[in-house]
Amino acid sequence: MMTTSTEPAIAVTGLRRSYGDHVVLDGIDLQVSAGTVFSLLGPNGAGKTTMVQILSTLIRADSGEVRVAGHDVAREPDQVRANIGVTGQFSAVDSFLTGEENLLLMADLHHLGRGEGRRRAAELLERFGLGEAAHRPSVTYSGGMRRRLDLAMGLIGDPRVIFLDEPTTGLDPRSRRDMWQIVRELAGRGVTVFLTTQYLEEADRLADRIALLDRGRLVAEGTPDELKRLVPGGHVELRFTDDRDLSAAAAVLGVAADLADESLVLRVPGDGSVRSLKALLDQLDAAAVDVQGLAVRTPDLDDVFLSVTGRVGR
Repeated sequence: MMTTSTEPAIAVTGLRRSYGDHVVLDGIDLQVSAGTVFSLLGPNGAGKTTMVQILSTLIRADSGEVRVAGHDVAREPDQVRANIGVTGQFSAVDSFLTGEENLLLMADLHHLGRGEGRRRAAELLERFGLGEAAHRPSVTYSGGMRRRLDLAMGLIGDPRVIFLDEPTTGLDPRSRRDMWQIVRELAGRGVTVFLTTQYLEEADRLADRIALLDRGRLVAEGTPDELKRLVPGGHVELRFTDDRDLSAAAAVLGVAADLADESLVLRVPGDGSVRSLKALLDQLDAAAVDVQGLAVRTPDLDDVFLSVTGRVGR
């Protein structure tokens, strides 16, 4: 299901929420484009789950304006709910029902007709690799299978926006990769995915844009590459075929070369942008220095989170 609207799938302005004297969300502004994966990163207690609960109409904000799928969450909660799916940190699967029965229950809650509900359930069971287990009680499912079933339940109403609140917590690496593939497929079909996670690698691999939430405030936002460029320490690795070219490049670029390093790699500080790479290669070309290959190394999201918050991200 593709959307042609230019309106953001999620638009938040001045969002605030407190519990007593404890401020959980302190003036949040953000926009999420339709058909993209947006990841909200932050440590435990940063306010990620509270944000999802407000966006999905489960709790109310103290102040601010929030629109999801074109509807105001405070004034039009029913319209918002009709356009979203939610998968929380903890599975909503009923262990005493089969996989198919769980999905049919959700179809009933979405007021789908009996035939349409069965069609959607069968389609989702196959899509998530649960067809053979459809008639088994879900208590017999593995952790990864339960998470896939939980996500399928959130998709039964064919939502425009889906909220995934730490969906891979506790999963083994293979199940986590399976979930990543599902997220990519959803975005490819035009579904907007709002993902909260503590796993920085997960956000790096999946998200079109990332926001870092710390102590109730957004402290940074951008694409993964934009965020990494916020942190100094990036460099370009130039590889050479012999010591002569390595030494010549070091002299031209004014950097120290480690001639004892058998990899014949010269590390040059830089942000890895197209402009800086072109300038660097033009210098070497003018000096007739041959480069065998290059690689851009930037700080990872752990470095970014530590830089902007003073602590690690998980």
